[in-house]
Amino acid sequence: MTKHDSEASSTILEKIERQTREAHFARISHSEMNPLLTSFGMSDWDGFAESWERLGVDLYMADGGRYRRRRYATFALCANGIRRKKHQPHYQSRDYNALNGGVERWFDPIENSIGDHPVLKAVLSLTQRAATDLTSPAERPETWHAEVHQFRIEAGKDQTGQPTPEGLHRDGVDWVLVLMVHRENVDSGETTIHDLQGKELGSFTLSSPMDAAFVNDNLVYHGVTPIHPVNPDLPAFRDVLVVTLRPQ
Repeated sequence: MTKHDSEASSTILEKIERQTREAHFARISHSEMNPLLTSFGMSDWDGFAESWERLGVDLYMADGGRYRRRRYATFALCANGIRRKKHQPHYQSRDYNALNGGVERWFDPIENSIGDHPVLKAVLSLTQRAATDLTSPAERPETWHAEVHQFRIEAGKDQTGQPTPEGLHRDGVDWVLVLMVHRENVDSGETTIHDLQGKELGSFTLSSPMDAAFVNDNLVYHGVTPIHPVNPDLPAFRDVLVVTLRPQ
């Protein structure tokens, strides 16, 4: 990386952190995220994105839907590096997920090749850096517990895709990064951010690969509107990577 590239990525990161301090979230365009992730070692985006073709159906949907596919993994992030943890269930209390919370959900693990992939390592390193910078020294943990979710939401003639079927919500963590991977033949899927009193703070659509949002989960609610196929005769889906951080 050249000195110019390093300075540019530092400027982008400073902008993201400033916006998050001021508004409790930041919208990040693909034109910003691409060089930023590259500065953290990203390569082979296409190989990473292709893995969304191998996600299993989420069988834990309390609404009976079969429109969501996913894989899941957890990591420990600290100054010494990134370590993948033993596969474990995903759990949320009903306080944070009234629809699907209250039970241990065992999802297919993220493939080993993707868990070690330079894109995922770059995403985790970036998220760790931003979370650490934005957390006061008194509350900053030595190790972050990271949960990583690969999601595909599908829509069709007789099926509405629900990216956040639980509605406007918090995840019960400290920080959330949502990274767009691919959209195919879908309409809507607008992200909305609200403060703790319910006032809308912003809305936007992650549409291009590497568009992203970074959210302070302690201070805002977030949600995504349902998706519909543009052409109901063709496959329609929305692929995202979600990373959440809380102290270990």
